Order: sequence, then structure tokens, then C-alpha cells
Amino acid sequence: MAQTTFSGPIKAGTISNTTGTTIGTNIANVGQVVMSQTHLIDLSGGALAADVTNIVIPANSQIIDCVIDVITAANASTNLSVGDTVGGAATILNTFASGTTAGRKYPTTEAGGTLAWEDTGTADIRLTVTASAATNAGEVRFTILYQQNNNLA
Repeated sequence: MAQTTFSGPIKAGTISNTTGTTIGTNIANVGQVVMSQTHLIDLSGGALAADVTNIVIPANSQIIDCVIDVITAANASTNLSVGDTVGGAATILNTFASGTTAGRKYPTTEAGGTLAWEDTGTADIRLTVTASAATNAGEVRFTILYQQNNNLA
């Protein structure tokens, strides 16, 4: 299957600028498209120390969510962190407890390390994943949702 690549940011809507007061006619309705990237990690080899992923978030992006799918449960809970290769191992998500059950998990901004969610900064960032505890089982898929070049700083 073929893939299409666009240079972003990608925006969608029919009215770019507000020129009046009538919804659907002359009030801007353009919004940014939400992008996502995913990385799968294997926890069966034990603790991970800032394992570098292939996820690269473009400069000035706003992170919307970090979704964790525990595909195969770990035999022991481990603290998962998502960071970047320059800013540190926990700039996106700081020590989220994985638990020992499979399923989807939604860490919130209360999980720590959320300063980079609003605006990732002026350079692209490459993400890392850290798992604190030694496990001999488990597979986790991280999906990062973001708006490209939203530049909220």
C-alpha cells in the first residue's frame, strides 16, 4: 500500500480568516490536524535506560496525549518514562506505573514531566523510553499524539 507524505503543519477547514460574524460563512474554522507516532518496546529483557526510539516530534509542536497500550502484561510493575535525547529521560512522561495487566492506559499531565507538552521547543526532539524495574515479560506500545508546529510558547 502506498503512503502519502505532506510537509506540515497540515490544517483543515474551509474558511481561513474571519471577516464577519456569520458561522459557516465568514468566521474562520480552520484547525490543525492531529498527528501521531508509535513505538513498541519489549520489557522482557529487564529495565531500560533511555532506549532511543524512532519517534521524532517536529519543533514547536504541542503534545496532546501519550497513550500506552500494554500488549503483553509485565510480570512486575515498572515505572515508564518518556523523554527526549536532549532534554532528559522524563520530559514527556515521568515514572508512570505500568501495572501488571494488559490494556490501554492514559497517563495524564499529573503524571509529571509535562513541561514539554505545551510546546516542544525550537528544535525537533527524538524520544526515548525508560523502564525502571527488571521484568522478564511484557510488551508496550507508546503512541504520542501532537499538533505539528502549533507554537504555543
